[in-house]
Amino acid sequence: MRSARKDSRQLTPLELRIMKVLWECGSSNVQTVQEGLSGEKLAYTTVQTMLNVLHRKGRVKRTLRGKAYLYDAVLSRERAASSAVSDLVDRLFGGSVEALVMSLIKTQQLDSKKLSRLNKVIEEHHRHEREGEGK
Repeated sequence: MRSARKDSRQLTPLELRIMKVLWECGSSNVQTVQEGLSGEKLAYTTVQTMLNVLHRKGRVKRTLRGKAYLYDAVLSRERAASSAVSDLVDRLFGGSVEALVMSLIKTQQLDSKKLSRLNKVIEEHHRHEREGEGK
């Protein structure tokens, strides 16, 4: 059973905002990240502290260039999304992906057009799996 503490693998909202800047901009110094953040402006020292936290957690790497560090994302957007979705499915839907999809349908977040596109993606995925098995 999970502890009541927040899963340290999940990004906090502020960490996610910073990671989005790194995913979009690539190698960035603190000032570039600060300027790239949307919404509420954060102090330079706050952004620097959060980048250091992300570095300590292994989500970013840093390279000293001159007198400043350049930060690069180690954690990919895809891996972060996968982890967040898995956490959501576990916590809200008891691990049932089907229950998540049913909830999206019931709340009309998945309409017939989106379901049709999703079905095409699923069919393509199955086709690639079958081709991989034949090799």
